[in-house]
Amino acid sequence: MSAFTDLLRDNRNYRYTWTGQIVSEVGDTFNNIAVMTLAMTHANPGLIVTGVFLSRAIPMLGAGPVAGVLLDRMNRKRVMIASDMVRAVIALGFILCIYQQSVWLMYVLSAMLMFASPFFTSGRASILPSIATPRELHTANTMTQTTSWASLTIGALLGAVGVQSGYVWAFVFNALSFVISALCISRLRRVGGFRAEVSAEVRKARQETSGFAQYREGLRYMRATPLVAAIAMISVGWASGGGAAQILFSLFGEKVFHAGAAGIGIIWGCAGIGLLIGSSIAYRLGKRLSFRGYKQTIPIVYIIHGGAYVIFSQMPTLVWACVFIAISRAAVAISAVLNYSQLLHHVEDRFRGRVFATLESVTWSMSMVSLMAAGTATLKYSPRTIGAWAGTISSTTALFWWWADWRGKLPEPPPQAVAPGAELEIKAEPPLAS
Repeated sequence: MSAFTDLLRDNRNYRYTWTGQIVSEVGDTFNNIAVMTLAMTHANPGLIVTGVFLSRAIPMLGAGPVAGVLLDRMNRKRVMIASDMVRAVIALGFILCIYQQSVWLMYVLSAMLMFASPFFTSGRASILPSIATPRELHTANTMTQTTSWASLTIGALLGAVGVQSGYVWAFVFNALSFVISALCISRLRRVGGFRAEVSAEVRKARQETSGFAQYREGLRYMRATPLVAAIAMISVGWASGGGAAQILFSLFGEKVFHAGAAGIGIIWGCAGIGLLIGSSIAYRLGKRLSFRGYKQTIPIVYIIHGGAYVIFSQMPTLVWACVFIAISRAAVAISAVLNYSQLLHHVEDRFRGRVFATLESVTWSMSMVSLMAAGTATLKYSPRTIGAWAGTISSTTALFWWWADWRGKLPEPPPQAVAPGAELEIKAEPPLAS
């Protein structure tokens, strides 16, 4: 715990980034709960909810390439602030859905909000090595991901209460959270600014090539860097089964264990506890594991995740189901923290925006495909059967990772030096580049 408190105390830039993250992610959960609850007031609510998920998934495919290219070309700090301000306006737009009862307006606003998100979230990942020293980077990454999981859990509880007070207040809070986040990011200061560190030749070449060509360059970099390609593949592999959880948790709480809303909340709560436990384990492992130890750990935790997920789906009682879903999510957290730490240490600064935006885009989109496939499967199969398949599919990429490591196809990329100015401790507000 002292490492986390020391990071917040000593690293001014990370402190502002972390504060903005908490507020905006809790606000996101308010929006999610309000939109889903509002969708349930329409006729054919299942169809409306499916439409909302589709309207969020499709834009992510286009947002990744655009966000990645802009984050690698422009000042990342300004892109993040612009994303926050745009999302604040969109969040307020949801108030119109209350009075107009327009399903299509809900779809459009959901799509716009999701399209704008990777410009911030991938930007935050891209600047992390610039605002944290190499010694702090693993701690900062662990804290960032742990905060996301904690915010999801806390936001779900607060959001449920907030929606009871009215949809308007939930949407207003979501918009205000983006404004606060933008103010926090505007306080970041760093010698050299927040553009990707590239040579003059590379910068000139970018000006002469199209954004599409630059995105393809990022994809070529990912394919040419085996570790990055492998992390992308197992992330998509997890999402192919993991996305189904958003439906399965509700089905198990309501239909399998007959515990109603309380059962759903308990399962989600135990999943959140598992994520927090896993991140704590990953933090300790990350400080001790060699690169070879890291490569050997990833397939093990993926097998644990998939196996625990399958066992969860077959448990006769809610208590035992919660135990195994917590184990499954703890394994997911270990993998996520260790993988992102490796990416932050090894991905070249000039490609970070495209790498993180692409990973976010394809993983989120695959999660939505998994969710919709699970929803369709409920028409024919039981939740227990779907859960068993989801857990099995989700962990299959561990076999690919094992094979690649065994064949020596996952060499360690060269570590990337911290960008100039990242280790500067800033006490006041000097007129530095931003």
